[in-house]
Amino acid sequence: MAVADDSDELIAAVTDSTRRQMLDLLLERGESTATSLAETLPVTRQAVSKHLAVLDRAGLVRGHKSGREVRYQVVVSRLDEATHSLAAIASTWDRRLLRIKQIAEAQHRRRSTS
Repeated sequence: MAVADDSDELIAAVTDSTRRQMLDLLLERGESTATSLAETLPVTRQAVSKHLAVLDRAGLVRGHKSGREVRYQVVVSRLDEATHSLAAIASTWDRRLLRIKQIAEAQHRRRSTS
């Protein structure tokens, strides 16, 4: 997988509000099962399982068997990568928006003096 694809997958995984709630719960609890998460979230257990699969593919959670259950926990280093990627994107957009503002203000000044 290419770096850009990896970053895109990581960011896509954390942009969903339900998945962010799941990450918060897993961070708070240390680990949890899909059933336990479904009891807390406003989605079905099946939906939780699908969300966990997305988070797992992005490397944000890891599951391990404990008897008949799979217990999930957050891969903190990967979550840090997502945080850094989102911060870089925010910084890029801040620069772009500042440039747009500067252009708009310059055009406004030209119109005002004409």
